[in-house]
Amino acid sequence: MTRTLINIPEEDKQWLDDAARERQVPMTELVREAVREYRVRQESIRRPDLAAALRRSSGVWRKGDGLAWQEHLRDEWERS
Repeated sequence: MTRTLINIPEEDKQWLDDAARERQVPMTELVREAVREYRVRQESIRRPDLAAALRRSSGVWRKGDGLAWQEHLRDEWERS
């Protein structure tokens, strides 16, 4: 484990100390827990679930065969 020094406002440090005492864990454990939770939340925002994205977008195109439409558009590009 890497040791890291951070500067935080005095009121936040006091809150951490109080919360650690109440939960009977080291204050550093609360910080590690908070960083893990923040990381999980941020990583889920950056990498949306592909299966969920496919479910949300399924059926959006309602004008027939999507592949045929793409080929039609590409033909127009090649003629330009």
